[in-house]
Amino acid sequence: MRKPFLSKKFIAAAFTLSGSIIGAGILGLPYVFAQSGFLIGLSWVLFLGLIVTYTLLCLGEITLRTKRDRQLPGLTEKYLGKTGKYLMAFAAIFGIYAALIAYLIGEGSSLSILLTGSNTYAPQFVFGFWLLMTIALNEGLKGLKKVETYGVFVILALIIIISVYYSPSISIENLKTINTINLFLPFGVVLFALIGFPAIPEIRFLIKGSEKRLKQAILVGSIIPIITYIAFSLVFVGVLGTNVPQIATIGLGKLVIILGIFTMLTSYFVLSFALKDTLYLDLKLQKKKAFVLTTIIPIMAYMFLDKINQLNFVNVLGIGGVVAGGLMGILILLSHKKAKTLGNRKPEFQIPNNWFIIITLILIFIAGMILELIF
Repeated sequence: MRKPFLSKKFIAAAFTLSGSIIGAGILGLPYVFAQSGFLIGLSWVLFLGLIVTYTLLCLGEITLRTKRDRQLPGLTEKYLGKTGKYLMAFAAIFGIYAALIAYLIGEGSSLSILLTGSNTYAPQFVFGFWLLMTIALNEGLKGLKKVETYGVFVILALIIIISVYYSPSISIENLKTINTINLFLPFGVVLFALIGFPAIPEIRFLIKGSEKRLKQAILVGSIIPIITYIAFSLVFVGVLGTNVPQIATIGLGKLVIILGIFTMLTSYFVLSFALKDTLYLDLKLQKKKAFVLTTIIPIMAYMFLDKINQLNFVNVLGIGGVVAGGLMGILILLSHKKAKTLGNRKPEFQIPNNWFIIITLILIFIAGMILELIF
């Protein structure tokens, strides 16, 4: 009997990937779209979306070529050795830290503006938020981790509501503006917003028994965030023009600010658990050390950036994107090439790969890193 296209496994896999991709980056996209011009931002989302989707498919094939279930560091170790494992672990940890720091910046500003009408008390709200999240992490409220699975539905509903409500206020002129000086500004933030590599081993497990559907699940799971990002940015840029704040939800009233606060809160909690588990399970640190490193480094980084007056939400996302996304992408492409010959299982689908493709994409990732640091 033929299985239905929209089976429970397929839906779970596709939306788990979408939920993993949609995170901190979405709040910074409207700002970089506004600064570069909506059409330039749109071009970057489509261009990098294509590259990241291709890389996700390569990673999907890697998991199918590997009999034993492994997470990203384990897969990289199998095909690139210990060095590859530690580089992948560094990229994943760096990306999570960047997101946590960005969320602290975002929550502080959002709470301060919501409750006091200004950004003056952001540091105090950051400390309160951080303390709450630290207590929650210490208590081990793992049930709250499930919010990531359902979060994508909440965000999609939010996008639809915002789009319908604000569509009469969208100005086409705001969408026509182009600023070539900021041509490369969106690169890092867009790449950060598209990162979903760590979810692939998980959805490979979710779709077990229906591996032939993994390719379609990855495609659907990748396309949903791309469409969501475009719609989200279109509304904010269309309504606010170049006045979009770095944390987009601050710009459209208290209700949207509250929704932004909730989104960042749940994402912060999920990522904190992921980081603690990575440090404990993958890097074999003691539980107490993993907990301390998970909680202390983001708040210390926030305090340092505050001291040197560099609390820039978009810059943190951009650097996180090019370092974590770029390095992960490079390692996956190299692992995919090795898995073609060293894999111990016949995959349900194959993605073409050769040195021309690998070198071209690696150069794009490296160029993104350099441009992010320059601009």
